[in-house]
Amino acid sequence: MTALAGTVLSAQSSAPASYKVGSLDLKFVGTANVNEQVVRANMQVSEGVDLDDTMIDQDIRSLYKTGLFEFIEVKRDVRPDRVVNLVFELTPKFRVLSVRYDGNVKIKSRRLDKEVKTKSNSALDERQVKEDVTKIREYYQKSGYNQVKVAYTIERNRSTGFGNVTFKIVEGAKVKISKVNFIGNEHVKKGKLRKAIETKKWTIFSWITGSGRFKDDQFEDDLDKLRDYYRELGYLDVEVPADKVVYDYPSARKLVLTIRIIEGRQYKVGEIAISGNTLITTDKLRAALKQTTGTIFAPSLIDKDVTALEDSFGKDGYIETRVQMIRKPNLSTGAIDVEYRIKESDKFFVESVRVEGNTKTKSIVLIRELALGPGEVFDSVRMKTSKQRLDNTRFFEEVNVTPETTTIPGRKNLKIAVKEGRTGNLTFGAGFSSLERAVVFAELTQSNFDLFNRRSMFQGDGQKFRLRLQVGSRSSEAILSFEEPWLFEQQLALGFSIFRSESDYNSSFYEEIRTGAEVYLRKRLFELVEGRLSYGYEIVDIRDVEAGYDPPYTEGDVALSKVGFQLLRDTRDKLINTTRGNRLELVSEVTSSALGGDADYYKLEARGSQFFQLFEAQNQVLAVIARTGVLDSFGDTAQVPFYDRFYLGGPYTLRGFEYREVGPKQLAGVPATDRVPVGGNTYGFLSLEYSLDVVEPLRFAVFYDAGFVNSGSYEFSPADYNDNFGFGLRLLIAGAPLSLDYGIPITSDGVNDNGGQFNFSFGTRF
Repeated sequence: MTALAGTVLSAQSSAPASYKVGSLDLKFVGTANVNEQVVRANMQVSEGVDLDDTMIDQDIRSLYKTGLFEFIEVKRDVRPDRVVNLVFELTPKFRVLSVRYDGNVKIKSRRLDKEVKTKSNSALDERQVKEDVTKIREYYQKSGYNQVKVAYTIERNRSTGFGNVTFKIVEGAKVKISKVNFIGNEHVKKGKLRKAIETKKWTIFSWITGSGRFKDDQFEDDLDKLRDYYRELGYLDVEVPADKVVYDYPSARKLVLTIRIIEGRQYKVGEIAISGNTLITTDKLRAALKQTTGTIFAPSLIDKDVTALEDSFGKDGYIETRVQMIRKPNLSTGAIDVEYRIKESDKFFVESVRVEGNTKTKSIVLIRELALGPGEVFDSVRMKTSKQRLDNTRFFEEVNVTPETTTIPGRKNLKIAVKEGRTGNLTFGAGFSSLERAVVFAELTQSNFDLFNRRSMFQGDGQKFRLRLQVGSRSSEAILSFEEPWLFEQQLALGFSIFRSESDYNSSFYEEIRTGAEVYLRKRLFELVEGRLSYGYEIVDIRDVEAGYDPPYTEGDVALSKVGFQLLRDTRDKLINTTRGNRLELVSEVTSSALGGDADYYKLEARGSQFFQLFEAQNQVLAVIARTGVLDSFGDTAQVPFYDRFYLGGPYTLRGFEYREVGPKQLAGVPATDRVPVGGNTYGFLSLEYSLDVVEPLRFAVFYDAGFVNSGSYEFSPADYNDNFGFGLRLLIAGAPLSLDYGIPITSDGVNDNGGQFNFSFGTRF
């Protein structure tokens, strides 16, 4: 044992000692235009530490990342006492002394400075200079100078280590696209091809849309879009050669583009075969296909059929089933035969749900949106539905829902990976409408609110919060609202709002102030039908009635206590610029003194809208809106208060008449010679609007509106109807829809015809 121990000690004492860093010198090759302190600040190696090759390599990488050096080399001088002297030989890059522009007349140098990243006193990087040339060219093209030429020169001074960068620019004339032509398109109309691309001719609206100018990168994408468009029509061999495009300049400032298309033949789907399936019959799989024998061979529809076949298996838990599509050109028929080869998988069940990435949103908020849970068959269709639901919350920038392998046979975890998005907004703004005139507002919203979690800045529980303050020349408003969309973790929403509004645009003869609150429950009842039960209490205060107009308008305040029930069904494809679908709303409301108010009356109202896309070209849409309603008093209330009766007229109903000017009128004034609107208890309204794209996002509309308001309840006679026609523009500004309409009366009551009405409003009528 003693000899062995001695051997071990001897072996340990013979282990080599580590090397130490002796001196650490910096040697600049060429001009030393980099401060030595900057170099050492980016290094970890220092004198006296143990020599570590990994640390030296990291220092070299760190110095290269500064972008200050062309080349770095480390030389070692090994001394007998196990000390290594290090010398870092550094070849600095030239630095930029100045950036100049030569030949720019139309665009100032200081504007071009914003486009380039090469700046004075920065490291001179020729690759960056080349990128800057591209940026300058792109900016000129966006400004209409599509013939611009940009080059560069670099003058290096080796004695100083600095260089001067000069961008040489030949601007050319500012050009507008006057026409986009196509040749060779025998089977597709030019209008459809122009619709498929972003490169458009110049129009009077181009200053809004930014179109009408030639841009290289956009035009290259457009040629790809034309190829894809033809392939979707079955022309799989189509060619749109970029070198065959003709650029014709009929004048110095006009450009005519001529795009040559070689269509080739149109292919159709031939015989369809399905193989490898044992779990589902071939007939059932064929029923899931969109493409059938004889239809045009459209690649996107073929891809959808592959997905549909995989979903046919995936909905029953066979989520790893894969479908391979094989194309077989049939020389005898000229069609393309298709074979779907299926490789079936085992059946899987959900083991557990795993959530990651939710740094502020509670996991339960995500889990309750899922259509799939532990222990259930792993349905891939419901997995996709779950992803769509999470996307619809708009809480997250990214949502990924995927199966995750486990060690348990036949089991997979459902993995939810999200990236949190911004859900709160504080906005300030100003606007103008034909009703409210000028307004300024401030609004705070949080769509992922958490009432009881101040540590996370009241975020993460999926609640809805809104606070809005608005002041205008004819109105002011304050609203505080809150909603819990999952009461007791059930699909039942509970919400409330507290509000105060003051306006004088309802009538020029009095001022109306409403202060109140509402609480409601909302729930999806079946399919697409949603129900809403509410209770509201408000004080309506009528002030400053003009002398001689009381009656019909009475000063004072009245308490209204009401319960309401609403059914809503909405199948519209989009809330803004809708093209298809409908919206149906049924409203019933009872205001009663038995509930603590001062009036007794009820309201029944139906509102519907239907949208038809007439033609895909220019996105031509016909919108039909129909509404009707009834009011009636009961108990001790002699009649429905004038401020809650039905009126028509204005930007959201009959656009050829002033706001609330259509309906029954009563003599008032001193003497009683003015016929003023007092509203009615029954109304009907119909609107037809045809709209189409001019240049996206601008749309043009023509419309016809008609409606009646009668004094008595359940008086649906349209004998005293008013109607108008007109035209308008639709535009999106900062994501909000703006409508500009001019309505012209056709039939009036003789009092409310004040000529054509110009309406300027935000929001939609639907």
